[in-house]
Formats: sequence, C-alpha cells, structure tokens
Amino acid sequence: MVRITAVLLALLALASAASAQSIELNDCRISAGPGSPSMKARCGTLLRPLDPAGAVPGEIVPGEIELKIAVVPALNLTPEPDPFVPIAGGPGQSTIKFYSSYSPSFENVRRNRDIVLVDQRGTGESSAMDCPVDDDVVEGQYSTELTIEYTQDCLEQLPVDPRFFTTSVAVTDLEAVREALGYPSLNLYGISYGTRVAQHFARRYPGSTRSVVLDGVVPPQIALGPEIATESQKAVDTILARCANDAACNERFPNVSETFRKIVAALDNSPVTIDVPHPATGRPESTTFGRGEFAIAVRLLAYHPGSIALLPLLINEAGNGNFVPLGSQFMMTTTAISDAISLGMHNTIMCTEDLPFFDKTTIDYESIAASYMGVFQLSALEAICSLWPEGPIDPEFKAPLATDLPVLLLSGDADPITPPRYAEMAAVDFSNARHLIGRHQGHGQLSVGCNRRLIAGFIDAADPGIIDAECLERSFVMPFFLDFSGPLP
Repeated sequence: MVRITAVLLALLALASAASAQSIELNDCRISAGPGSPSMKARCGTLLRPLDPAGAVPGEIVPGEIELKIAVVPALNLTPEPDPFVPIAGGPGQSTIKFYSSYSPSFENVRRNRDIVLVDQRGTGESSAMDCPVDDDVVEGQYSTELTIEYTQDCLEQLPVDPRFFTTSVAVTDLEAVREALGYPSLNLYGISYGTRVAQHFARRYPGSTRSVVLDGVVPPQIALGPEIATESQKAVDTILARCANDAACNERFPNVSETFRKIVAALDNSPVTIDVPHPATGRPESTTFGRGEFAIAVRLLAYHPGSIALLPLLINEAGNGNFVPLGSQFMMTTTAISDAISLGMHNTIMCTEDLPFFDKTTIDYESIAASYMGVFQLSALEAICSLWPEGPIDPEFKAPLATDLPVLLLSGDADPITPPRYAEMAAVDFSNARHLIGRHQGHGQLSVGCNRRLIAGFIDAADPGIIDAECLERSFVMPFFLDFSGPLP
C-alpha cells in the first residue's frame, strides 16, 4: 500500500508539472508611467481562469484573464535560486509601476536575486478593473445618492465579473507564476495592503515561501475602515506636537494645532472657492475647497517624511486665508490616485475583506466624526459596498498567520493608517520575527535610512536574528519647512 501510494503521488506530481504553464519572457522596458525613466526587464504574460476551480463553491464562471509579469534579472550572473517578489499596496496599485518608482531601494536585494514583478489581477496590465472617476465623488462632493449612482455606473462598465479579484484568488495566481517560472520558493516584500497578500500567500503556500518582509503592516484580523480617520488624526496630532516642541517651527507657526482645528471647523461650515493650477496642464481651475477636500490633502501629506515636513507651513497658510497650496496638494493627490489605483479591484477587496467584518458595536463614531476626516470616508465605503458584490474569501483569511518562517516587520511611529501596534497584532503567532520601528516616520519604511541594506541582509540570511538595527537611530528626519524655500540650513 505504501509503495502504491508513493507511485500515485509521483504520477500526480508529474501530471501537475506537465499541466503547469510556462511563461515566455522577452526583452522589454518598464516604468512608473508616462514621462518616467524606464529600465530593462524581461516581460511575459500568463493566462489564468477568471474563476479558479472551486473559488465559488458549486459555481464555475467561464473566461480567462491575462497576468502581466516582469522579471528584472539579478546583477550577479549566478544568482540565488529564490527571487525577491514585491507586492504593491492600494489596494489597486500596479506592482510593476510601484517597483519602477522605488527601484533604487531594491538594488541591494537585486545583487544576488532576480526581482519578479506580478501585476495583481485587476491592476496595472493584468486585466485592470478601472472605473472612470467621477469628479464630484473624488472632489469630496459626497452624497449617498451620488456615490451609489457612480458605483452602479462603474459596475456596468467593468469588463468581467468583479467578484474574482480578491486576495484569496490572487495568491493562487502568484503560486502559478512561481511554478511557471520554475522558482523553488519566493522572498516576499509587501507594502501596506501588499502585507495582507504576503501573509495570506505564506499561509496558503508555506512551502513556496522562504522569507517575508512586511512594511506598513495590515494584520489579517483588522478590518480596515473604522480606524482610518482616528489613526490619521493621531498621526497629525503627533506631527503638530513635534512642531510645537521644535523651537524654530513653534516660533514660525505658533499654536499650529489650534489653527488646524479652526480650519476644520471653518471649512465644515463654509467651503471656499479657489483657483488652482491643474497639475497636468498648469491652467487655473476653479474648485470648491471644503472639509472633504482638506481631509484628502492632509491625509496624504501625513504619509511620507518629505510631505510631513510641509504640513505646518500649509496649515499656517490656510489659517491666514491662503488655501491655494493645500488646494494644489488636493488636486495633485486626486489626479495621482485616479491614475495609480484600479478602483474596481480596490472596491472588491474592501467590500469582501473589510466592510463585512465591521463590528458596529465597537466603532467609535463620535471620535470619527470629531476627527479632521469626519465620517466621509466610512460613509462612502458603506454606500459603495451596499451594491458591490462580495467575492470568494478563504475560511481562515481573517485569522492571524501562525508561522515559523523568517519575518521582518517595519513600521513608522507616525504612520497615519498602519500604526506599529498593527504589526504587533500581525506578529502574535510569529515565532521567528523582528519588528523595527522608525522614529518620526510615516507609511512605508523601505527608503528610510539603512532599511534597504537591512532588508537585503535579512533576505540573504533568511534570519531576523542577524539584523543590527543600530544604524536606524541615525535615520534622517526631514526638518519642517519654515517657508516655501525650505527648512533652516
């Protein structure tokens, strides 16, 4: 019986290998988008079923989608057999574009490993689930009726059934790519939402995973949405408190926290009309700037150290009646989001993996309403998901990952959406992990200080115990801008 079982297993393995697709890679160039520098890569595509067998029990939906893959070869002519695989955030961002934007930060890893880039299904060039963006919705002119109308229009224009673009389906694509390219295992790097994908891949395919880096960690047990406004408020409060404790910043912008609160109240009661140069054309455009637009501008400013440094200055300008700098930031943000995020895929993720898991008995609606963001984002999500169909989700998806795989977690203590405590929640059942926290840093630590070197060393050794994080104490923190010429020398 043992011998027969062994023979059957061998035959099944051969059958599986024979049925696995191969990917033909050809020379190509990749970039972050039009006007951005390009780099050499090897590109190909992989056909995948829209509904991999069993994704929805009792239902097989016909059709195929095409995944876009790019491989950036290692600098070493005899690279290690296991590649490095970045996974972008969003949800809805192209991994190929994300990598192209941050490629210098991955060069330490690329010395010894290929970089494998897969545009997750529904993003980039992998059957992107894009919806035309309604300016009234993006620009904060929110009403439940308008958002529902926009959502219905979006659903009607999507090329395929949006249910099959969840994380649970996407990880099967990544495993298929690994098999097709012939790599024995993968070293995963996830940023923001990409940390959710990396954790679930490691859960489903532990034998295909060698190491994991989680940057700006989303723990499986957290439903994103209810805490976005309150965590962002905490981050802004921390930034403004740092300005108050900085002699030069406090002298230039006294009582900046009070100024901030007054602006929120004023815009809530009476939005202003301003002329703002369009980021693409440079032509002045008249726009209404209220609390919703202010929230969008500030929220994204709080993400990264460079833009954090501008926040007290822009708040001070608005407090003096000049809303054009923040209005410009808002317009640049909305343009960038509409270009970078596939909203159809984003909606499928949020409406399958987050909103159904809200515990309304624990949501602090009073604190959300009192935050500078208010209830706009949460109300919009609830309206969208009232129409958007849910997709397949694995039964154990929302449970913490229990693993002895080597894991490196990275957080910023001023992160407005994934605070360090989220990483600690994710790591509750990690037995071989290390958590590094950047001081005065925002969302995403890849390019901060010596992290790129620490990541490369961790991946080479597949051992968090070898990390010497003393160099992070010398990480540069951008000084606050005191005027538009920059910080003091």
